[in-house]
Amino acid sequence: MRSFKNIAALIRTKRINHPKSYSQSDLSLLLGYKNGQFISNVERGLCNVPLKMMKKISEVLDISAEEIKNAILKDHEETLTNYFNKSTTKKVAPRELENVDVL
Repeated sequence: MRSFKNIAALIRTKRINHPKSYSQSDLSLLLGYKNGQFISNVERGLCNVPLKMMKKISEVLDISAEEIKNAILKDHEETLTNYFNKSTTKKVAPRELENVDVL
């Protein structure tokens, strides 16, 4: 399962602690969305922010490129860890082993 929790936490924290303390709706409108549902989904980790929006978010919320990059990299690392942990625990049925060549 994909992880978006680090970018979600960063955006939520920066939005709430911003001097203008934007609501989800305010931030969504500033980004060109019609309502706050988009930011709500982002902050709950249900979806990621499109890369084309990252620059705008960084400008509006005063987030450095380094902070965004670190959050995204942590999310990718967690996503890969989740993927490999899930795929390595897959059990092989005995019938699948019947056709395996042994050297």
